[in-house]
Amino acid sequence: MIIGDFYGRGTPVFSFEFFPPKTEAAADDLLATAAELQELHQPDFISVTYGAGGSTRARTLELVSHIQNSLRIPTMAHLACLGHTRDEIAEIAGRLVSSGIVNILALRGDVPKEGLPADGEFRHATELIEFLRERFDVGLGAACYPEMHPQAVNPDEDLRWTQRKTELGARFLITQLFFDNNDYFAYVARARAAGIAAPIVPGIMPITNVAQIERFTKMCGASIPKALHARLDRHRDDSAAVMAIGLEHAITQCRELLARGAPGLHFYTLNKSLSTRVILSAIKS
Repeated sequence: MIIGDFYGRGTPVFSFEFFPPKTEAAADDLLATAAELQELHQPDFISVTYGAGGSTRARTLELVSHIQNSLRIPTMAHLACLGHTRDEIAEIAGRLVSSGIVNILALRGDVPKEGLPADGEFRHATELIEFLRERFDVGLGAACYPEMHPQAVNPDEDLRWTQRKTELGARFLITQLFFDNNDYFAYVARARAAGIAAPIVPGIMPITNVAQIERFTKMCGASIPKALHARLDRHRDDSAAVMAIGLEHAITQCRELLARGAPGLHFYTLNKSLSTRVILSAIKS
């Protein structure tokens, strides 16, 4: 059940991403959301982001295990390596594999405000991919950035790092969120010209809150098209209007992506199901 194999079947792959909640009540709500999405839309897989430490990291393991083993949905765990030692990564990956989780999204992780940590033996996702490939029988995915990683020197350097990820064993790439499909298709064309053959899966985040999406895009280096941002800004205090605008844009975006050959769609759900359910119902109809 290696997720990289899903993209060779000739049909779009639909996947949902969740983050590990901080409380047991929120974890129960997330599992209910996952079950609801499974019943209505039967996702090809679900991914759970990496808890950076303590109980949150433990909850990542609990969630991926429960979703895969109880809900019977193929599940991928995110694993961020920055600041970790090799022994720590080996221990975490070993626990995942022993729980039946054989798909990992290999990431560097966010750099803290104070800069790169002095401890740890990993600095790049490429190092994590190479380490996991050599020691574990797992399927690996990685991240990519249509509008360039915010810390990259230039687009060409950013693309070289992405190419190296696939050379070392990443079977597919999931993009950072974006709202202009031209950015995605231009990136795919550049990647193919550079020799990257791996599926490049669009990452979709439905807009439901203007301040929230402004904050997210600032953090990750993505942009909101001016016309879309102007529409959202005019209605930023009207949650229903913002939701309607966000859904309209996402549905149009997803339809075009699939029509022009995207291998699937990866939804950043923010642990909520309504927007994703509406979008999937619209595009599947």
